[in-house]
Amino acid sequence: MYLYNSATHKKDEFVTHTPGHVEMYTCGPTVYHFAHIGNLRSYIMEDVLEKYLRYAGYDVNRVMNITDVGHLTSDADEGEDKMLKGAKREHKTVMEIAQFYTDAFFEDCCKLNIKRPDIVQPATGLIDDYIKIITKLLDTGYAYQAGGNIYFDTSKLERYYIFNDHNEEDLAVGVREGVEEDTNKRNKNDFVLWFTKSKFEDQALKWDSPWGEGYPGWHIECSGISMKFNGEYLDLHCGGVDNAFPHHTNEIAQSESYLGHPWCPQWFHVAHLNTNDGKMSKSKGEFLTVSLLESKGYDPLAYRFFCLQSHYRKGLLFSWENLDNATVAFNKLLTRIAALKDEGDVEQAVFDEYKAKFMKAMDNDLNTSMGVTVLYDVLKAKTNDKTKLALLDSFDSVLGLKLLEKAAELRGKQAAAAPAAGGFTVISESGEEDAAVEQLIRDRADAKKAKNFAEADRIRDELKAQGIEVTDVPGGAKWKRV
Repeated sequence: MYLYNSATHKKDEFVTHTPGHVEMYTCGPTVYHFAHIGNLRSYIMEDVLEKYLRYAGYDVNRVMNITDVGHLTSDADEGEDKMLKGAKREHKTVMEIAQFYTDAFFEDCCKLNIKRPDIVQPATGLIDDYIKIITKLLDTGYAYQAGGNIYFDTSKLERYYIFNDHNEEDLAVGVREGVEEDTNKRNKNDFVLWFTKSKFEDQALKWDSPWGEGYPGWHIECSGISMKFNGEYLDLHCGGVDNAFPHHTNEIAQSESYLGHPWCPQWFHVAHLNTNDGKMSKSKGEFLTVSLLESKGYDPLAYRFFCLQSHYRKGLLFSWENLDNATVAFNKLLTRIAALKDEGDVEQAVFDEYKAKFMKAMDNDLNTSMGVTVLYDVLKAKTNDKTKLALLDSFDSVLGLKLLEKAAELRGKQAAAAPAAGGFTVISESGEEDAAVEQLIRDRADAKKAKNFAEADRIRDELKAQGIEVTDVPGGAKWKRV
């Protein structure tokens, strides 16, 4: 298996510290608001990666944090704590906000068929671990105290920038528009390990520490949580590409300085979901959520299908038209699967052939779009339906689209509709439900049955005027918008 490695800037063969076992860490949400579908694209692709690793025979321990303290409104350790901002917005306590949006996040994950990680750890639960790491960094000269805060000293590193050849001046925290320079820092890229009350008097969550009452910085939390539950050697670290700098860069700096050896060799970053207005962001006010998609009649799994049709390292453009197209394709796929008969025996040679094709696609940097193509190839294959169903079920353990389950639901709807219509079934090729259109199609069928062809032609013309194309099939009719 080859994965693009953000740390080496090329596809690397995936190798683990312990053969057959993967220690995997994925950056979780900051639970001050709902996750938007751009955030969730990263979690979908990380979910596919984890499921494929298991499919390929690895034992996986996946750990994820929940950021409920320490992530400021600027990723450069400036501004207000995002959790405090959320609490003020909704007139609740920080922990009430954290619990509500943590629950909402996992509800969205459930709707998108994203597996819950093996270990989920809120940042507030490991304060002593962060203090232990920071203490050693101070003792070994990698950190210093200034203005009441503890900073990591990036000048002590031979190499700070890992993921890109950055221009240091472009990344200088002190010169970003709208960000005040932190005069406590010795170097512009130093970052906070621990804040004290001297900096934010209104901080809601504080803990005692050797340096005064305060709270941890955002970056130290992920290092502490990963070391606690993944151990000193991490195989695979995942997250959105926007986390590469400064968050993941700072994780590497502090983790390797604390451990004294290389920490994580493989970094997996998912590209942005964009709209016509640019990168999707909560800071812009309105943002797209799973609940909003549902309110507009979309199946969340159609959005997952939309994401799988593009490579995770390519920016993906969201528009309602693009989601409509993905929905039509997804529903057509389900209709084709619903027509398969669960009869006969699996042809093992065919099964092995197509499984190998699927794994070849996924082994090439998790190429889900090619994986989906192989899925369509199975539907066209010269083999029996039993083999096709077995292959679809196998692939779907990775793709996570609930194909057989959704197809069974569709068959149930079709069977329920048939008796009510005297055995005449009307199917939308896109899965759309339109009672008025379906009734016209039934009226046309009744007219034809009564040999009233003039009325049947009139109804056909009326449907055509509405942009509806009808195809007669045994026992009913199919329709679509053209």
